[in-house]
This record gives sequence, C-alpha cells and structure tokens, in this order.
Amino acid sequence: MKKSDSFEKYLTRFVEAAEETIGENLLGVYLHGSAAMGCFNPKSSDLDLLVGVRAGLDDSTKRHFMDRVVELHEDFVRESGSNHAGIEMSVLLQKDCKPFIYPPPFDLHFSAMHLKWYKENPEDYILKMKGTDEDLAAHITITRARGRCLFGMPIEDFFGEVPAEKYFDSIRSDVENAESEITENTTYLVLNLARVLAFKREGLVLSKAEGGHWALENIPSEYHGIVKAALAEYESGVPGQYDEVEARQYARFMLNMIQIAAA
Repeated sequence: MKKSDSFEKYLTRFVEAAEETIGENLLGVYLHGSAAMGCFNPKSSDLDLLVGVRAGLDDSTKRHFMDRVVELHEDFVRESGSNHAGIEMSVLLQKDCKPFIYPPPFDLHFSAMHLKWYKENPEDYILKMKGTDEDLAAHITITRARGRCLFGMPIEDFFGEVPAEKYFDSIRSDVENAESEITENTTYLVLNLARVLAFKREGLVLSKAEGGHWALENIPSEYHGIVKAALAEYESGVPGQYDEVEARQYARFMLNMIQIAAA
C-alpha cells in the first residue's frame, strides 16, 4: 500500500459496510486522525472513523457490522504490512454528540487491540463493548476542526462544540504518565507531548506529526534530536533508536511545560 493512495478504497468499503448493515439508522460516517490531517502512513497509522447513528444498534446489527469491520481491518493490515495499525472506529448516538456530553458515550467500538476478544467471543464483545470514553472528546474536536464527512450529515450538524478544557483533559490523559511510559512507546509519546503543549500554549489542534514539527520551532534545541527521531519513525514506519535517559528527560521537561501552560 502506498502512502498516497490506497486508504481511499478502504474508506469506500467502510461506508458501504455501514450503509448495508446499519441502514436508515445511519446518519453519518466521519474520518479523523492522520488520514484526515495529511500525515497518514500505512505502516504506522490507523484509519480513524466515527459512525453516527440515530438510535442504538441492536445486537444482530452490531454483529453484522463488526464482521464487516473485522474483515476490512484484516485486509487493511495484510496490505499495509503493519503489525499494529488498522481500523479504529466508534459508533455514536446523535443525542450524545449535540449537545456534547462528557465523557462521551459510545454504542460500539473497535480497534486492533480488541480483535482477539471479538474473534474468540463475539457474543461477549457485543454485550460489553459500550460505555464512555474520554478519548472521544479529542476525536470529536479533531473531526470538527480537521475531519472529513464521508457520508451523511455535515460534521457541524452531527457534532456539537467540545469545550476547550474537555479537549485538553482528553489529550493530557494520554500523556500524564509519559515519564514512566515513554521508553515503551517512545514515538507516540514524544509527538503527543508536543501537540498537547501546542494546544495549551497556542490553541492549535495538531496531528502527531504537526506536533513534532511545532516542537522543533518552540522547544529548546537540546530536545530536537529525540523529536526528529520520533518524526522519522512516524513518517517512515522504520523503528528508531532512542536513549532511555534522554527520553525520560524530554518527558519530564514537556510535562513541566504543559503544567506551566495550564496554570
């Protein structure tokens, strides 16, 4: 799969699956994340999707839709050659999105980390995979700011405005343990710390790649090396090499800057 092209066919197939299984209850399908923000890499990027519905899906509809989503996810992974990217999607009810509710409720969710659970026990998955998710505040904010409507209602008609403090809570929760976790997920946390700081300082809604480039213009040069390494890995899909001490120092510095900006 080339960076520049083939995810579009998966978007088409996803919309078709939603239309065919959800039917008239389907109000919209929306793309957010890297594919909507111009920094998609098939080796490292998910296809991030939100599905808008009028009413909650019954179990049979969920099962049929999930079967199609899993098939699509596995085709995407096979073609991209990625071990960790794929389809990530949440089904949201209109009444929960406009006006915005926090933490946002969801009726169904799927990502690569849940594939094994669904394939081994789909009945249990369908029964339990619903609730609330703070991350959706970030997803909805990005959809409103940078997203793409693939089907149905315009974005601003389906999604209400997310208060800035809720978006900040959502993205900050992803990085709050960065100092202890950064050696395990270095690229993700290096770039996410940057975009959290960019939002708190300047109100910018950025992708991970854009956050990294922003950091190169706005943080001390002693941290540019680790940011450049994270950007190189994110943009190429080739694993980078990081110094653990340097990574923790960067996380400590960025968390302190975020705390100062939020004060």
